Amino acid sequence: MPSGKRFVSPFDEMRHKLVDHLRSKGITDKLVLKAIDTVPRERFVPQAIRARSYEDTALPIDDRQTISQPYTVAFMTQALLPTQGMRVLEVGTGSGYQSAVLSAIGCTVVSIERLPRLSHQARTILTKFGYNVACRIGDGTIGWREGAPYDGIIVTAGAPDVPEPLARQLAIGGRMVVPVGTQSEQTLYRVTRTAEENWRVEDLGPFKFVPLIGVEGWTDEQ
Repeated sequence: MPSGKRFVSPFDEMRHKLVDHLRSKGITDKLVLKAIDTVPRERFVPQAIRARSYEDTALPIDDRQTISQPYTVAFMTQALLPTQGMRVLEVGTGSGYQSAVLSAIGCTVVSIERLPRLSHQARTILTKFGYNVACRIGDGTIGWREGAPYDGIIVTAGAPDVPEPLARQLAIGGRMVVPVGTQSEQTLYRVTRTAEENWRVEDLGPFKFVPLIGVEGWTDEQ
């Protein structure tokens, strides 16, 4: 007869251990930790390397892109100061994992990706698991005006400077988390729009991302 016990997969245990690890590294936001403890990161990782899903490292996905290190996702999400009902623009859908974490927190997410295949793959997974994410294809460096203003913007690739179109799509009081620097290393900044023509910039430390490609970013040739 059925025992009534819920099946626990090895990934569930790995996920719980990852959350403990992130907590030990200074991630304290309860909404962020809960989201990471519920989003199945293994579903956003290619099948061939799925066993590595809960390593705290970036992993390769299609089109020479990566799914970010879990600590980076947690740190950037925490820096956004997320709340339920917050309207967020994500620049660089990639695997869709960051979008899923934001959606699990209760944010309404618009995610823009320049590579159609990645956008379609992410949309399929996000829809399958019921995450509230509107996936769009386009140049994320100029944002998505149709959804503006945003309470939060999260940029998941390194830019040469803070893209002005994104800064202007923030609501007053809205926050953008964006890595800025060279193509090999960047500094993560939190940019808060304090008034119509004023923004406060905070240095959150060094990080490394793939280059942000687009009109307000890098070109494929650089």
